[in-house]
Amino acid sequence: MSGPFGSFQGLRPFSIKTKLGALVVVSVFITTGLLLVAMKTQTELRFITVFSVIATLLITQFVAHSLTAPLDEMNAVARAVSHGDYTRRVRGADRRDELGDVATTINAMADDLEAQDTQRKELVANVSHELRTPIAALRAVLENVVDGVSAADPETMRTALKQTERLGRLVETLLDLSRLDNGVVPLKARRFEVWPYLSGVLKEANMVASARAAMASGSGSHTRTDVHLHLDVSPPELTAHADAERLHQVVANLIDNAVKHSPPHGRVTVRARRGPYPESLDLEVLDEGPGIPQSEWHRVFERFNRGGHAGAPAKGSAIDGGTGLGLAIARWAVDLHGGHIGVAESPRGCRIQVTLPGLSEA
Repeated sequence: MSGPFGSFQGLRPFSIKTKLGALVVVSVFITTGLLLVAMKTQTELRFITVFSVIATLLITQFVAHSLTAPLDEMNAVARAVSHGDYTRRVRGADRRDELGDVATTINAMADDLEAQDTQRKELVANVSHELRTPIAALRAVLENVVDGVSAADPETMRTALKQTERLGRLVETLLDLSRLDNGVVPLKARRFEVWPYLSGVLKEANMVASARAAMASGSGSHTRTDVHLHLDVSPPELTAHADAERLHQVVANLIDNAVKHSPPHGRVTVRARRGPYPESLDLEVLDEGPGIPQSEWHRVFERFNRGGHAGAPAKGSAIDGGTGLGLAIARWAVDLHGGHIGVAESPRGCRIQVTLPGLSEA
């Protein structure tokens, strides 16, 4: 828009510019009106001037208060947030002017900081809980050996090794979180055959479950060995192009989560199909657990979200919930590929879908 009214382009009806402009217009009208009254009533000019100044000051004070009061509140809230009080919020976010926009931004910032502070506290609590169990079990084994209660035979040392491996897995999870926070990790994508690859992932998952079961009584942890893992790949010669290590994180975490929430003697199915692009891959992990309410689908892949499925875990399922990072890391690995991961409709249990683009950009 050009011409004399070009400066009014984008001007909102309740913006600060509009209010200041209205203040000037009202002041001019008041002064002009009083001058006309003075001319008709022959009132002395000094009285008219005093009345005009007083009226203008009153109106200016009213407008100034409506502008400065929210700024004072914003300053107070910002100071409180800087001192760690993330519960304070700025009122007036519904104002239809620039101050309303600033209030909305400050409240959104406070929400984000409060969420991050909550996540940090949950991380400390979760990691402390996860570290305490294997450390306590490892300490008990070593103390028994030192005190002569048990001999340092291969079985005892094997138990200690398993606890050490559990600590290693937790450290790897924390390293994955660090990589997630530090940005993009270069992918080492290659072509591979899907059936033998996923078969190896499932065999490793079974071995890990058996190893955990062997040390469960000594560590006080709960594990699952009754859940059957089933692999469904079609066609059998299916190939894909992806980073095998990152994809392993995705499948292993999805299997682990599905097993935890499966009913006794349930089944977890890993299904692989050819995607729409060359070397692309469509994966699904299905379980027979209680499922996830649709209202919670958007929260499934958030960090530290340890709920996951509707209701309590089935009897015999894992109850520690882990660190709440597994599914967040799975989403991170899929995002690195430019793919998609999400919860899909399922007549029974939970169904997680993963789509990897393969060579779609080649």
